[in-house]
Amino acid sequence: MSFGEPEGFGGFGGRARPRVGARTVAAAACLVLGLGLIGGAATGSWLTGDGGTDGAGNAFGTARTLWHSVPVDELFPPTVEGTGAGPGGADRTWTRIAVARDSGCAHAFDPLLHKALAPVGCQRLLRATYTDATQTYVTTVGLLFTKADPAAMSALAARFRDEHLDSRADLMPRPYAAAGTAAAGFGDRQRASWTVSVLTDAPVVAYAVSGWADGRTVDTPQPAADAVRSGATTAPAQAGLGNEAQGLADRIERRLRKTVGTATEKPS
Repeated sequence: MSFGEPEGFGGFGGRARPRVGARTVAAAACLVLGLGLIGGAATGSWLTGDGGTDGAGNAFGTARTLWHSVPVDELFPPTVEGTGAGPGGADRTWTRIAVARDSGCAHAFDPLLHKALAPVGCQRLLRATYTDATQTYVTTVGLLFTKADPAAMSALAARFRDEHLDSRADLMPRPYAAAGTAAAGFGDRQRASWTVSVLTDAPVVAYAVSGWADGRTVDTPQPAADAVRSGATTAPAQAGLGNEAQGLADRIERRLRKTVGTATEKPS
């Protein structure tokens, strides 16, 4: 799909008058100056990326349709490089081992998280599971495409921020386990760290949840934001599972924004 060429501007009709009064000349000069200022402001907005509400609305609307118009490899690439994403700034490489069929949101979240997300609705849910280079850890990353408008997404983001909903262990997303992969035993009891991000520039909730690939249970999971802090001593923190969840979620979120930007770009 491509944007059509804009319609041309029509000329002013009527016969040319041989004499132009001083007032007419002055009015014309003001009109030209005014158009120049408006045109300059519009060009400045375009060059700085500040397209105003129309540009934001176009991007928001474009993002809503990405779940069925973009190849899975573009949103969830087979390999994701995490330069500096590990503990102490170590590099990470994640390999995709499973992709879930696009679906609704039933059974994808713990009950209270499902309830918290209900105000924005569920249009479609995309999920993929990755493992690190050593296949020690597994991480499910998800993109929930909502039915909400910008105001509703902003309201939900504010609620998550103000009530710290993203740090409550009873509001964790669930992993996607696939038979025959390193994530085969990745269930609810195996969740070690997680992150949830409510976007306000797109109708999307991005999240990730990580655990050990050997299927060990975790009694006290820890939100990624806490697990990556210097001095954290919990098992998920020391294993770097907070880095796994946060690092992968951040990069998938960046790819989503890049894809939205590319899809809304005007041809030169």
